Amino acid sequence: MRKSPQRTKSKIKYLLLCNGTLLIVFLVLLGTLFLSKNNHTQKREQSETSSRTQNDKKNDQRQESEENNLSAKEPGQNESQPGPDIPLNNQESNKALLQQQVPENSEAILQQQIQDKIASMTVEEKAAQLFIITPEALTGLPSVTKAGEDTRTALSKYPVGGLIFFESNIQSRQQMTEMLKKQQEYSRERIGLPLFLSVDEEGGQVTRIASVLGSEVEIFPDISEIGAAQDASRAFQLGDAIGEYLGGMGFNLDFAPVADVLTNPDNTVVKRRSYGSSPQNVSEMVKSNLEGLQSHQIYGCIKHFPGHGATEGDTHQGYAYTEKSWEELKSNDIVPFQDSIEWGVKFVMVGHISLPQVTGNDTPASLSSYVIGRLLREELGYDGIVLTDALNMKAVTDQYDSSQAAVKAILAGNDMILMPKDFQSAYQGILEAIENGVISQERLDESLRRILELKMCQQGGSHE
Repeated sequence: MRKSPQRTKSKIKYLLLCNGTLLIVFLVLLGTLFLSKNNHTQKREQSETSSRTQNDKKNDQRQESEENNLSAKEPGQNESQPGPDIPLNNQESNKALLQQQVPENSEAILQQQIQDKIASMTVEEKAAQLFIITPEALTGLPSVTKAGEDTRTALSKYPVGGLIFFESNIQSRQQMTEMLKKQQEYSRERIGLPLFLSVDEEGGQVTRIASVLGSEVEIFPDISEIGAAQDASRAFQLGDAIGEYLGGMGFNLDFAPVADVLTNPDNTVVKRRSYGSSPQNVSEMVKSNLEGLQSHQIYGCIKHFPGHGATEGDTHQGYAYTEKSWEELKSNDIVPFQDSIEWGVKFVMVGHISLPQVTGNDTPASLSSYVIGRLLREELGYDGIVLTDALNMKAVTDQYDSSQAAVKAILAGNDMILMPKDFQSAYQGILEAIENGVISQERLDESLRRILELKMCQQGGSHE
């Protein structure tokens, strides 16, 4: 049984009174106990100090070994400095953390670069970036097969967003490669941005390059035949083959694949160019084709929103329309476009098709703010580049002059204008609309942001 504090206290008092010697002994014992504990603490500290010293020696030896290894490298070897020491059990978690942080920081840097670039551009430079035109329209020459001082001078005056090429521009692989390289050099020299170098290379019926080079590139059957096989890998092979020879020459944008669902058997415009009448099959084919193109750093552009497969008329020749409602279009014609948007397509071309049951008028979809702003942007959630089909087609030129069509295209929500009938008139029309406040600076910069984002990603080596 443990003694109570009161009894212990009485006992000590008794000892003090009766025998002083016992008190001295008691104090000596207490002192001995204290000294013993202090010695133990000192030994432990000495042990820890010794351990740290040994570790420091090991670290010094390891550092000396690493320095010897670095100094022993052959000239020309990678001599980058080692990173900070990371405990082995934390390396993977740190790597994951860095992977999460870098993209976020890169995006912020990119957006700041875009903002700074736009702020540094003149109105004339901004307006020029909205156009993709032929090299003939740029230079005023009847035929262009090389890029010399005429091209450099023209790009200096009109630093356009892109160029589109046809059979008349193509003589050989080497000739095209040299011409495109020079055009890119002149564009970067003038405005610090690359050109979108584009072509209609769908495969089958529409092949600007393959029709000239022939056996030098892989030739494919009509798109309708590929679609009939219902094998998406064939669509990938098509995109992969086309992407390889386009990328090898210096192209970066292909106005393909056709995403139109062929629902009208009397349609002659896209009958051979469509993957078929099943929206699901067309969707899978289109996405696979885009993947093939992207594997060679080629941007694909789906066309012709909201779908040319239900029309009878040909917008190259004049008015063409569909009587379908938006609900009918969404359940069929729109499916490949919606799926491609979710896939991440960067370009959508809007056709000159009229949709009276959707818009309530005969305005071509390409010039309709309701079709582009309300349906494509808001309802389908697309935020990439929207561009018109060629504005030199009769569905547009029968109703508007080049200046009117260009201004209406930008006001409708297009980011880029493809091949106006008269580039000079269209360009001046855009400048006047900006000067008069018809096209606001905010609207102009909105399109510039989309254009520059792709161009700056392209310059940085990213194509995602």
